[in-house]
Amino acid sequence: MDFTLPDEIEMLQKLVRNFVKKELMPLEHLVIENEANRGLDNSPLLPPEIEENLLRKTKELGLWGLDIPEEYGGTNLGFLAKAVVMEELSKTIVPFTLPPDAPNAHFLAACCTEQQKERYLLPYIRGEKRSAIAISEPNAGSDIGAMQTTAVKKGDKWVLNGTKIWISHADKADFIITMAVTDPEKRQRGGITAFLVDKNTPGLTISKGIPTISYQHPYELIYEDVELGESQVLGEVGQGFVPMANRLGVRRLELAQRSVGMSERLLEMMIEYANQRKTFGQYLADRQSIQWWIADAATDIHATRLMAYHAAWKMDQGAKDIRREAAMLKVFGTEMAQRVADQAIQMHGGMGLAKEMPLEFMYRYIRVIRILEGASEVHRWTIARDLLRNGIR
Repeated sequence: MDFTLPDEIEMLQKLVRNFVKKELMPLEHLVIENEANRGLDNSPLLPPEIEENLLRKTKELGLWGLDIPEEYGGTNLGFLAKAVVMEELSKTIVPFTLPPDAPNAHFLAACCTEQQKERYLLPYIRGEKRSAIAISEPNAGSDIGAMQTTAVKKGDKWVLNGTKIWISHADKADFIITMAVTDPEKRQRGGITAFLVDKNTPGLTISKGIPTISYQHPYELIYEDVELGESQVLGEVGQGFVPMANRLGVRRLELAQRSVGMSERLLEMMIEYANQRKTFGQYLADRQSIQWWIADAATDIHATRLMAYHAAWKMDQGAKDIRREAAMLKVFGTEMAQRVADQAIQMHGGMGLAKEMPLEFMYRYIRVIRILEGASEVHRWTIARDLLRNGIR
């Protein structure tokens, strides 16, 4: 058992850490100011010209498509490399991730036909197209089996009807991976199908944006007699649930690593402040309660990082099912980050609430990801159900 990161991943970690320090950290005040000033609209926190410049630099540095197979234009460094990178990127509040967005890329790579690869996957990986995925509905969030959006075969067309909600990036997407019920009796056991829906398809409406507690601005989508040809079916009819679940597993691993990155940044701020702030003639660093907060945060961060590295390693070894590990990571990582963020704000007092610091920005985002990609309570149920049915191993 060797816990040493391979040399190429250590080099990648240093490269991304330097990129974050030089390119992203200086943009934090701009992000804070833009979010505070935009109100309820969805104006970008990063101006398009700045985002384009960052994307150009990631290509120049070889940071594009780290976990994408070489045959599709990626560098194929694997999930462990992506986990390390995601941790470093999450130490800043600047909303920038290395393209392409991995979960949708893996969903497409697993299910696309050759024609679909040319039309969707490859342009997506090259950054020429953007995607979104539409799963959640007003009455079907974590309970995917309660999905009501239907796809009915009429002649040589599939006709979609329904409403999706909380769909991130829908306004910018060139196509939307849409999950729909094709067999109401079977549902997630052979009755849910994935479809590729182009943004200008007749009957598809991006109804409204939904301002949230965080910077994210998801959308409601309405499908009204949306007609799709057979070439728009992603994967096999009725077999969309498993690749969708695998896609969610990739995202949950990412969220755990985001939690590690944000928590480490918060811990660094706590340590710095504790060593310089005096109250009643004593440094905060000398108070036992503060020492315990710092010790517990460091311990939890270390535990989450090791869990995430192990899950990523399993995926790199070819593991097809990490649903239990992904659920554990989602719960443990996001709840850990919430504790650290809360204590960091408490330690900083009034300054912790001020928008000139990134503390409250991180706190609000962390509160969102405890629900995003499945609430903690649902994941605990998933873990327990798996253990009760299959045992520990």
